[in-house]
Amino acid sequence: MRKLGVEEWLVSAVMSMFTGAKTVVRTLYGNSSSFEVKVSMHQSSALSPLLFVIVMADISREFRVALPWELLYADDLDVTAETEEDLIKRLNDWKNNVENRGMRVNMNKTKVMISGERQKPV
Repeated sequence: MRKLGVEEWLVSAVMSMFTGAKTVVRTLYGNSSSFEVKVSMHQSSALSPLLFVIVMADISREFRVALPWELLYADDLDVTAETEEDLIKRLNDWKNNVENRGMRVNMNKTKVMISGERQKPV
């Protein structure tokens, strides 16, 4: 946020929401003892998708291609390509670049959709 020129008071306000955050696990048998949340993005926070997009837009600035080939939405990424080989290359580029910046990519959740005629090898 600082790199994007967001004023310090707002950066501090957002950081205070995440620093020292605690939660409990609710079950049929009652709540657990509270414990500190040690992940950087809180799953149920309304602010998390916005923060994720801000961070992804900034860290991907140097390697993304641009619309309509890549689209960030909440915590999802849509990558479009003309060929399957190009798609695999772009996905691997994204994965490597994002992981080099300390984030994780769950490739098991990756879905591929083919539109139009699929080119068969000759």
